[in-house]
Amino acid sequence: MTVSVAEQNQMGWQFDNTYSRLPEVLFASAKPAAVAAPRVVILNHRLADDLGLQLEGMSPEAAASLFAGQDLPVGSLPIAQAYAGHQYGNFTMLGDGRAILLGEHRTPSGQLVDIQFKGSGPTRFSRRGDGRAALGPMLREYIISEAMFALGIPTTRSLAVVTTGEPVMRETRRQGAVLTRVAASHIRVGTFEYVAGRGDEANLRLLADYTINRHYPNLPDSPNRYLEFFRAVMDRQAALVARWQLVGFIHGVMNTDNMAISGETIDYGPCAFMNAYSPTTVFSSIDHAGRYAYGNQPAIVQWNLTRFAETLIPLLDPDQEKAIAIATDALNQYPALFQQYWLTGMRAKLGLQSVEAGDFELAQSLLTWMQKAKADFTNTFRDLSADEPLSKALYQEAEFQAWHSQWQLRLNQESRPTTAVHAAMRGVNPAVIPRNHRVEEALAAAENNNDLSVLERLLAVLAKPFEAGTDSAIYREPPTDECDYRTFCGT
Repeated sequence: MTVSVAEQNQMGWQFDNTYSRLPEVLFASAKPAAVAAPRVVILNHRLADDLGLQLEGMSPEAAASLFAGQDLPVGSLPIAQAYAGHQYGNFTMLGDGRAILLGEHRTPSGQLVDIQFKGSGPTRFSRRGDGRAALGPMLREYIISEAMFALGIPTTRSLAVVTTGEPVMRETRRQGAVLTRVAASHIRVGTFEYVAGRGDEANLRLLADYTINRHYPNLPDSPNRYLEFFRAVMDRQAALVARWQLVGFIHGVMNTDNMAISGETIDYGPCAFMNAYSPTTVFSSIDHAGRYAYGNQPAIVQWNLTRFAETLIPLLDPDQEKAIAIATDALNQYPALFQQYWLTGMRAKLGLQSVEAGDFELAQSLLTWMQKAKADFTNTFRDLSADEPLSKALYQEAEFQAWHSQWQLRLNQESRPTTAVHAAMRGVNPAVIPRNHRVEEALAAAENNNDLSVLERLLAVLAKPFEAGTDSAIYREPPTDECDYRTFCGT
């Protein structure tokens, strides 16, 4: 079913495609592939409202056609973005191989956001790939990205998932699907690597100026502009990975092409949430050496920032040695910056408002016990926020009891009622996360049985992660055995 121009205008699209006005070296024109029989799986009406889009009046057929790329929004200008990336440490020239940027939509608040199709067919950068996506991975991105948003973590969002009516071949024959992703932008560390790798200083400067104006408009227009730009990106990334660590999120594929300059979490491939606490936790089927394990994520961010700093060397100072020294000095501040964000968040998780010298050691000793006891990361912090006494058997262990006594002494320095402390803790320690077995349960029902009820119930609970109602009880329990659990990138 074709969506008329009048209908699309009523939807509220307001495209202003600034990225496509940059030099063409940064992108290539693209067109979503024709598909056989698009069908809506899920629409994010709450996000659509925030974007100023009116979806309620659309028929399912028209919505499916729109979000499968068969009827492009009025004002869109589809392109595939060029970028490079260090994938598991190895540099590769890449680009959008299965994603098409429709353009930038202006929201009612004036924010400019990217509207992107993922899985909409091959582009110039597909490198012999089919450019398609399977339903399961697209629904996974929808679930996890919306859960991250509800947790208050900067993230891309998911507006729609539609099936194409055509199969894709991965490890098995699967339903084809297209995800519509919304992002502050899709400019990555890898975008800068792409331009720097071409030795194109003029366009590198132009890209940096564009990115600053779009994401960091408050930076002064001074000789130190590019250094301040790097510092601002580093600050957002340190804050972001600290937030990941504080909820047990494991990205799974922290390549430089999956690190957004905006500071949002992007590209939910083999991602997952940790259950029993262990820094070595890794779920990705291809991360055999654990490069992107939970405990490595902060250091990987610094490694990626180093690659970003290398691209900015020509802009930092005409003297290369001086520029390298400037970048190195800035990078050396990252560990303290990350620890500051992490410790601030950990204090909040433990109900601490004041700052004391032993707080880092207090938090670390709890994590050490959790690792030994194989305690669930999410539930442990939530249990600590309960008003009733801790009755579970593992909390009766001597090592935990010793830590708990230290914690109580530290809380006594706060001079706040215990109930107020616990209430504050419940506001930062989620009761519910996307437990891996519950996510897989929802994906299997949708993929194998066209049953969306499991997915819808899960999404409803994840939208209120800090509430512990009776409807969320089964979603708070970890799996009985997760030793062989693996996630896949979906390509």
